[in-house]
Amino acid sequence: MIRAIDDRKQPWDMIIIGGGATGLGAAVDAASRGYDVVLFEQADFSKGTSSRSTKLVHGGVRYLQQGNVSLVLEALRERGLLLRNAPHLVSDQAFIVPSYEWWESPFYGVGLKVYDMLAGKYGFGKSRHLSKKDVIDQIPSISQDGLRGGTLYYDGQFDDSRLAVNLAQTAYSQGATLLNYAGVVGLQKNADGEINGVRFRDHETGEEHEVAGKVVINATGPFADGVRKMDHSDAKPIISPSQGVHIVLDKSFIPGDTAIMVPHTDDGRVMFAIPWHDVAVIGTTDEGVDTCDLEPKPMDKEITFILDNANKYLAKPATRDDIKAAFAGIRPLVKADGTSSTSSLSRDHTILIDPDSALVTIAGGKWTTYRKMSEDVVDQSAALAGLESRRCVTKELPIRGYHRHSERFGRLKHYGADAVHIRGLIEGDSAMGEPVHPSVKLTRAEVAWGCREEMARTVDDMLARRSRELLFDASAAIEASDAVAEAMAAELGKDANWASEQAASFKELAAAYTVQAG
Repeated sequence: MIRAIDDRKQPWDMIIIGGGATGLGAAVDAASRGYDVVLFEQADFSKGTSSRSTKLVHGGVRYLQQGNVSLVLEALRERGLLLRNAPHLVSDQAFIVPSYEWWESPFYGVGLKVYDMLAGKYGFGKSRHLSKKDVIDQIPSISQDGLRGGTLYYDGQFDDSRLAVNLAQTAYSQGATLLNYAGVVGLQKNADGEINGVRFRDHETGEEHEVAGKVVINATGPFADGVRKMDHSDAKPIISPSQGVHIVLDKSFIPGDTAIMVPHTDDGRVMFAIPWHDVAVIGTTDEGVDTCDLEPKPMDKEITFILDNANKYLAKPATRDDIKAAFAGIRPLVKADGTSSTSSLSRDHTILIDPDSALVTIAGGKWTTYRKMSEDVVDQSAALAGLESRRCVTKELPIRGYHRHSERFGRLKHYGADAVHIRGLIEGDSAMGEPVHPSVKLTRAEVAWGCREEMARTVDDMLARRSRELLFDASAAIEASDAVAEAMAAELGKDANWASEQAASFKELAAAYTVQAG
């Protein structure tokens, strides 16, 4: 991927602001239809919410409990398409809902049979009742005190930021132009007050540029209201931000391949304890917040909440000392008048078109439904801009890295077909196969690949999103940051001062992912 913009394409058919799940999905959709598309991301692709999910591609069992059958149906269908189009990143995941009361297994069993029925041909596997012995066999670390049995069901799991990177590459291969570290700082308007372009700042050079476009899509998630205020300073907020926190523990806390779904936490939410890569991810919380930050920080009470609720189901209680990393993300929930609890807000997506400026804003939704959200917003935007109507093709479009048997590549499996190229770098120079630092598994070949082909520009890009070392173990990532900075400097043609500044910046950022021992 080349970080450059071709002015010859002005005016662009579509300008997309935001490089998270929805913006990247819209770029893939629009470019694959043959439209000229440019996307601007203020930081790195999926830097915000889109790299901080529960790592699930799911229909949403709790949405079924809320009676939102249409959302569940859509999500289950999209879940199946994601598995088909990105099998190197999406896989089926077994979950057990443990039962400690006599009524729980039949109650959850009925609900999950409905879930199976709604999934239809897109199902990942049939749910069934498990005996106490079956549950213990699959999750040896589960608390056995009062355990009666459980219900097994299947959903999907994925690597969110790796999917974002592959979507950016897919969009690029379809002809889209994408720039990270290029924040939109203003909207251009014609004499009638209609938006006809944007002004962006290249954060690497400090220079500002103007580009023209036939329609502008605001796909900035939690920051959507900020763009809307660029359009109208008095725009009424539509986003009700909610913070969700996860903690990462050693794999020994969830030693098998089966996850735990906790049906009711102290605040009435569901919670998941999931084996992911070589760690266990547990979460999430739901705390309304007043401001949106690119690097939200877990609150102490959120860490306590997760530990308290998770430990009800773990034979070996986890403590703060066991937490390898903790991360927070902001859900861009769309406001519902009269609703005070963010947990009750819909996860459906909303498309707004300003009647005066024609700014298109898409908000809400979730990773699982990103493709359908993208299809809907491109349909609306193309019609608004008077573009030739063209059929969406993303239902059948393989995502970069597509490989049906990527497990053959071992720890490189999440690169899919690109693992062949990374192995090629190692075959050409055996030193490229060595870890960049003893504290992490990330190899020099992966650093090279991230810089050359995945637009990694900072140490944070490399350790948090191109690889997931920051989430696996924040302290280990901090230890490796100097070596990673040096390796990236060599790839990007930067000097020692750049490497030093990058390492220092990352250490400061990563400190927020560590948890003080209790």
